[in-house]
Amino acid sequence: MAMAAASTTFLFCNQKLFLSTNIASSKTIAALFSRNRPLSSIIRCAHSSSQTKIPLHRSNVIEILEQRGLVDSITSPNLRASSSTQTLKVYCGFDPTAESLHLGNLLGLIVLSWFRRCGHKAVALIGGATARIGDPSGKSLERPELNLEALEKNTIGITNTITTILNRSTTNDGGDDSFVVLNNYDWWKEFTLLDFLKKVGRYARVGTMMAKESVKKRLESEQGMSYTEFTYQLLQGYDFLYLFENEGVSVQFGGSDQWGNITAGTELIRKILQTDGAYGLTFPLLLKSDGTKFGKSEDGAIWLSPAMLSPYKFYQYFFSVPDADVVRFLKILTFLDMDEIMELEVKMRSPGYVPNTAQRRLAEEVTWFVHGQEGLDEALKATEALRPGAETKLDWKTIEGIAKDVPSCSLSYDEVLNLSLLDLSILTGLLESKSAARRLLKQGGLYLNNNRVDSEAKRIEAEDIVDGKVLLLSAGKKNKVVVRIS
Repeated sequence: MAMAAASTTFLFCNQKLFLSTNIASSKTIAALFSRNRPLSSIIRCAHSSSQTKIPLHRSNVIEILEQRGLVDSITSPNLRASSSTQTLKVYCGFDPTAESLHLGNLLGLIVLSWFRRCGHKAVALIGGATARIGDPSGKSLERPELNLEALEKNTIGITNTITTILNRSTTNDGGDDSFVVLNNYDWWKEFTLLDFLKKVGRYARVGTMMAKESVKKRLESEQGMSYTEFTYQLLQGYDFLYLFENEGVSVQFGGSDQWGNITAGTELIRKILQTDGAYGLTFPLLLKSDGTKFGKSEDGAIWLSPAMLSPYKFYQYFFSVPDADVVRFLKILTFLDMDEIMELEVKMRSPGYVPNTAQRRLAEEVTWFVHGQEGLDEALKATEALRPGAETKLDWKTIEGIAKDVPSCSLSYDEVLNLSLLDLSILTGLLESKSAARRLLKQGGLYLNNNRVDSEAKRIEAEDIVDGKVLLLSAGKKNKVVVRIS
């Protein structure tokens, strides 16, 4: 299912990436990068050169990942030496269980990018076959079965997301096919059960399979585990064997919950091909400082596709992370130089530190990587325009752009015109009662189109309706309601 595409070129040199503030601001660098136009309609990326590009070829990618907290376990210490002495081909798998990848998947793309920055080659594997089974790792219940239409739609969605994001990574300096997106259904679709039992099943030890952590937890649960799920580790293991044998892939990596699946692959390669040249690496799962999963919010998953979560909302999520998380996220979710991250950490403890400076840098870097310069510009424009008290003039497109991210409602022109602002705040659900509205107004926290309202007598006039189409009500800095005028 692999197709071919041109890649983009970026300005990174050694570990001092051109995102350091002592060289240029993130906006400046992002603007430089914006001239590169990723071709997301095609998948395989060919190398392109630039006289300003100096890749990290002589850096040890494993040491970089360890320094940034992106290594949990490695199957062999030989991987460290191999990553310095030869060009490796590595892969990470993504099962298309939704239309978009979410924030938890971003670490896989980050690690793929680090390998590419250090001169190695990358494979993103879409689990078109394995998604039909469902990975039991980290799950308390069996995944619901996907129909073929949903699976195809999901596959297209995440393939486009992966291609677009990886096109923003640096390419290696000396070869073709800097990265490729494959689909494991291409080799599983003709694989019969008898083929599977003969080629894979005879080499699998049931005791070893049952000892895997993901299997043990499910077997001990009330729901138990189906035979279908039990075979998942062998399917993923064979994927590694197939890629090792046919694509020259020698390293598989994934989240720490994938350790059992990854070692199933290295074991199959060792037993069937009689070689020890396959390696596995896991990175820690993305967790908050309180130990809960990062990538979920009260509103649901933090999706990487702009069709499912706007760049503005994505940016706001990172801008709002607590101080206890921000430095760690800068290390694992951005490519900022470690010296710059340490400087930000020191500044956070200094008396003159401006609150949210580190969060703003985090939000800008991650939003650019996922959504590009256009997405970052959109997020910054909306953030500034929608800040209560901002002098930026609002237009209906900016307000409409966040309508899916905040509560909204539709009212007729006649319902709104001459209605008191206090009544409108209650009617739209922004506030619960007039007393609450009056109290907020007296505290200076009630805004109409970002303008503070000081009078209880304020009524909606024709000129208040932005471009004759929308109103924006705000209670404080965070609670907003978009009112569409019909």
